[in-house]
Amino acid sequence: MGSASADTPSGDMDRQYHIGLGPGEVAPWIILVGDPGRARRLSHQFDSIRVERSHREYVTFTGSWRGRDTTLMATGMGCDNTEIAVMELLQCVRHPVLLRVGSSGGLQENQNVGDLVISTGALRLENTSLGFVDPGFPAVAHHEVVLALISAAEDLKVSYHTGITATAPGFYGWQGRKGQILEPRDPDLPARLGRMGVANMEMETSTLFTLATLAGVRAGAVCAIFANRPRGTFIEPDAMEEAEDLAFSVAGQAIDRLSAMDEAAGGGSFHLP
Repeated sequence: MGSASADTPSGDMDRQYHIGLGPGEVAPWIILVGDPGRARRLSHQFDSIRVERSHREYVTFTGSWRGRDTTLMATGMGCDNTEIAVMELLQCVRHPVLLRVGSSGGLQENQNVGDLVISTGALRLENTSLGFVDPGFPAVAHHEVVLALISAAEDLKVSYHTGITATAPGFYGWQGRKGQILEPRDPDLPARLGRMGVANMEMETSTLFTLATLAGVRAGAVCAIFANRPRGTFIEPDAMEEAEDLAFSVAGQAIDRLSAMDEAAGGGSFHLP
């Protein structure tokens, strides 16, 4: 057993306190989704699973996917959950690649529900990341991951967009949703962000990018568009899984490309295969 403290809590058998995982149970390629149900469904695409763990709201599968040791984790919703997941995953595996596969609301008129958004960076509307960095610190995706995701989307011939993602700390008030029991303080926020050219809005990406940058590991995000906020449209229930599967496929092919890039670099600097 290791030595636990208030600063470094641990669970049974030296597993991480919240995610319930220890060394050897997390792969170097990590896919992060929000919904536990999404993780369970997508895990069926794995060739084999050697670790299956459910601890608190974190649901994790580690096994072989596309011939590589991969971890698929559901973090639940929000930046606070993402912070815990990333911090504890980094205790389990060295130099991972973290890819968020999620859903979002599109902020541009030309986006269709079911399209994908590949994030190049994120607007930090949340304050979770302020526990680590100053307010002006940029939340950016790793350039190699962005390139791999774009290349994967091109190869798969999917409809995608690239740009800045706004990460909100809530779903209703902080995303300007009107007509609820309680009205938002800033109902014009989605439109104002759209005028700035922000591509989409969700609730996890900026914390992921900030922590990954600080840790010196690669991270990226690809999110399906479930709502088009300028048009006021929302995806049909039977199209949700198709959009999620598409984003998952793009992430998988991006991992293939990143692996090939790493092999071509041979342990040196970035190199295209």
